[in-house]
Formats: sequence, C-alpha cells, structure tokens
Amino acid sequence: MGKTKNRWLIALAAVGIHISIGSVYAWSVFTNPIREQLGWDLSAVSLTFSIAIVFLGLSAAFMGHFVEKYGPRKLGLVAAIFFGIGLVGSGFAINAESIGLLYFTYGALGGIGLGVGYITPVSTLVKWFPDRRGLATGLAIMGFGFSAMIASPIMANLIGSVGIANTFFTLGIVYFVIMLASALYIERPPAGYMENVQNAGKKVATDLSQLTANEAVKTRRFWYLWIMLFINITCGIAILSVASPMAQEIAGLTATAAATMVGVMGVFNGLGRIGWASISDYLGRANVYTAFFIIQIVSFFALPSITHAVIFQAVLFLILTCYGGGFASIPAYIGDLFGTKQLGAIHGYILTAWALAGLVGPILASWIRETTDSYAGTLYIFGFMFIAALIVSLVIRIDNKQLKEAKDVKELAS
Repeated sequence: MGKTKNRWLIALAAVGIHISIGSVYAWSVFTNPIREQLGWDLSAVSLTFSIAIVFLGLSAAFMGHFVEKYGPRKLGLVAAIFFGIGLVGSGFAINAESIGLLYFTYGALGGIGLGVGYITPVSTLVKWFPDRRGLATGLAIMGFGFSAMIASPIMANLIGSVGIANTFFTLGIVYFVIMLASALYIERPPAGYMENVQNAGKKVATDLSQLTANEAVKTRRFWYLWIMLFINITCGIAILSVASPMAQEIAGLTATAAATMVGVMGVFNGLGRIGWASISDYLGRANVYTAFFIIQIVSFFALPSITHAVIFQAVLFLILTCYGGGFASIPAYIGDLFGTKQLGAIHGYILTAWALAGLVGPILASWIRETTDSYAGTLYIFGFMFIAALIVSLVIRIDNKQLKEAKDVKELAS
C-alpha cells in the first residue's frame, strides 16, 4: 500500500482548480474593452457570461456521474482542457471579430470546463474530510469566490499592455498549467481511509442514507435543497447585478464609492464561503441554512429604509456572506443527507439551480426595477422569496427527522 497523500495538499489542489475557473466572475473586465474595440452592444457581450453559467450548470449535472466512475484526476484533466481551450479560443474569436465563436469558445467550451472543474474537487474533498466537511468544501469554494478579486486587476493590466486577444491566450495557458498540476495531484482517499480518521479519535459525520444520484432526485429532500439553493442564488446574483446603482439610489453613494463597495462585496462573498461552511460543522447544515434565510429576510426588508451609507453597505456585505455560504455549505449538506456514494453526481444535479438562477436573477431584478421604478420593490419581493425559502428550510427538518428515526429503528432491529 502506497503512502496516503496529505489531505491538506489535496485541498490546496482543489483551491488551484477553483481559483482558476472562478475567474469567470471577472468577465465584466472584458466587457467595455470588447465593446470599444469591436463595436458589439452591451447585451451581446454580456450574453457570453450567461452562456458560460448555463453550460456550467448543465455540464455539472451531466458530468457528475463521471467523477464517481473515472475519478477526480481524469475529470480534473477534462476541466483543464476545456477551460484552457475555451480561453485560448476566445482570443481567436476576438481576432476573427466573431461573437458567435466567442459564445462557443468562452461560453460553451469554457462553461463545460467550469462545470466539471467545479464539482470534481468538491466531491473529492468531502471524502477526504469526513470529520470537517464544511471546512474542506468551504476552502475550495472560497477560492472560486475570491478569484475575481485576484484576477480582475491582472486582466485589466494585461488588456492595457498586450490587448484583449493576447490576454485570453495568456490566461488560457496559465490557467491550464495551474489546473493541470492540481488535477494530477488530486485523487480519491484510499480504501479504509474513513476508518483511519475514526481511529484517530476524530468525530466523523453520520450520513442519513447512501443513495445514488438517480435515487436522490426521487426524494423530497433533494428538491427542498434545490429550492433553497435556487432562491439563495437568484436573490444573491440579482443583488450583485444591481448593487452599484441601488446603493446610489437608496443610500446616496457616489459612483466611485459604489464601485469600491462592489469590490469589497467580493471579499465578503469569499469570506462567507469559508466562514459559514466551517460554522456548519459545529451548528449543523440545517441550522446554518435557516440562519441564512432569517438574516436575509430581515436584511432585504430593512434595506429600502437604510439611508446611512455605512450601515447600508454593512447589511449588503452580510447578505453576500450568506450568498457565498450557500454555495459552500451545500456539498456537505448533500453528503449528510445522501452519503458520498455519488456525491459528485448529486451535486451536479443540484447545481442546475445555479444555471437557472444565473438567468432569472438579473432579469428579475431589472424587470422589477423598471416596473416599480424603485429598487425598494425589488428588495421586498426578494424578501418574500426568502420567507418561502425559510419555510422550506424548516420543512426539510421534518423529512430529515423522519428519516433519522426510521434509520435508528432499522439499526436497533438489526
């Protein structure tokens, strides 16, 4: 038997993959330079990002099974190839002045790399850290959240010095190398690993069941999770898409101050991922999700009346921690409820909520703003959506309690 790899280095490899693909959140850096150079309108350029998020969700759903079948190393290589080719191909699309080619390369190919790259390390980390699932997945997904903050200034400098196409070429090569190195190190834990963790005196999570992905989607609790994640992401993405003008309208921030606020929101998005996911190891995933929704109900209903700039921003930052925390806590929650037999595939199915929310959130926020002529109406409607999410977070507890009681009875009988 070979030497067991250091699980913290496995976690570092996972961060390497996520910090690469998370650069998709810095897409807006390309928006104005592409419009100025090629004359494409804003909606056409922005559609590239939406296509990438849709393909992220779809590829995560369809490729999740292959993570369990072929292992994280092979799927990590697939992610590196698709994401790298997608970025390099985007450079050719800019040189060819073809927006259709950009949709295909960055949107479709890059989006597939995003989806496969997102689920592969997360499902693996849950198995390496049976005693600290939340912390482990929070680490990787934190990398995804922080990536845009790191990548944005680098991208802006590259565009200014070497041009848009060469920036895509450079990023494609650099991210491919980082993802390749990470994928070659990452692997499943060896047989008997969980028993070794238990023997070391560490408390290991007790799963309520061990289901395949196809079995999981037939349960009520799967759809409860899906609905909670969908609402959390829809409202979070919507707030991200209108944060700057909303802060200027309600709290009177200047355009410069609002832009600074948006950058700081990314920091709290990342901190929420590691912070809330780690807390969930101690408070439990159900309690953390209920806390998300209570906090956001109060916040969304309070924001329209908060005109003090500092307090307004503090509440927005709190909302962003819940938004990021929802992403980071869901893989551990899936493991708790469905086990780790096909966690990657189940996680992939759940992430279809992200693909849909990526389309619905910004459109809904813009439509409500145009209809009501006020961001207050937008916030109130999202507040009511969070009330629905809170109810679901309480109902899932009943389902989980019944499942646990049935499991206990079965164990006693045996």
